[in-house]
Amino acid sequence: MQAAALAPWQRRPYAQAMAAFESGRLGHGLLFSGPAMLGKRALAERLAKRLLCTSPGADGEACGRCRSCQLFAAGTHPDYAVATLELNKEGTRLRTEIVIEQIRTLSERMALTPQFGGAQIAVLDPADAINHAACNALLKTLEEPNQSRYLWLISAHPARLPATIRSRCQRLQFQLPSADEALAWLRDRGHAQGAATEALTAARGHPGLADAWLRDGGLDLRREVAADLVALARGEHGALETAQRWTAGTDLDQRLHHAADLAAVEAGCEADASMSALGLGLPLTGSRRIRTLATWFDAANRTRDLLRTTVRADLALTELLAQWRQLAASRGAAAPASHKPRGDRR
Repeated sequence: MQAAALAPWQRRPYAQAMAAFESGRLGHGLLFSGPAMLGKRALAERLAKRLLCTSPGADGEACGRCRSCQLFAAGTHPDYAVATLELNKEGTRLRTEIVIEQIRTLSERMALTPQFGGAQIAVLDPADAINHAACNALLKTLEEPNQSRYLWLISAHPARLPATIRSRCQRLQFQLPSADEALAWLRDRGHAQGAATEALTAARGHPGLADAWLRDGGLDLRREVAADLVALARGEHGALETAQRWTAGTDLDQRLHHAADLAAVEAGCEADASMSALGLGLPLTGSRRIRTLATWFDAANRTRDLLRTTVRADLALTELLAQWRQLAASRGAAAPASHKPRGDRR
């Protein structure tokens, strides 16, 4: 069975890891780090499958046919374990932390003799979600390496891990690819050139995010959010009305992400005269406009954090959107009709 092709930004860390493994330099601890949605977990699984395979092919890849590969594909390999966010005791929602009991379970498994006589691999994803007690248990495991035992950490926010843990891991760094690589990959995924370009620009060059938005309607949602901000600034929609509509669905966090990012992009466009602004409806100009957009960007992100608490979402959101409306009203004039969001092409 032929393995799926790796994306360009996956090939480099994979080649680095395989070179280290084949030369006997692959460390006990390995940190897969870089932006979310670049396939770090998928690459860790591919590397684990290769290390666990008992009959690798001439190309060094897992054969896909041996008993080890079959168990791995079924998710029942005895020498491979993953610790991730689990449901709480009530089974109602995911925990926000990886707890010490999970680390102890991994450590106990890694102390056993591998059933296939080869490697034994444990994965933490997201590693930066481990709490303080779990960090201490993890550090102890990292400080006691055993031959052919591997502990792999996956994180989009490695700076949140203690320096004592990061220093004991080799790092596989994932980076955003060039625009040409990203666009070629998006086209290979079946996206049209124009849509891929628009999504990649909106996603700040992140191909994984652009692909997700094109597949799940996230780009259309971004256009809708931009149109709502313009309508608010012009007084065509009210803050309460818009807040109620935004909170009625299950995509509120993504809407706020788009709103904050649109404000940040608009501020960047205003600061760079060579770029055309999005035209989100604020009639301010120059440095005051940049400061205003930056302030609202911060407020939008604070609201996102608030919505993870018990605060009423509709009230918090109404206040945020009212601030946007007030910023526009403070100068009394609406944006010219020609100033439409770049993405508003419906």
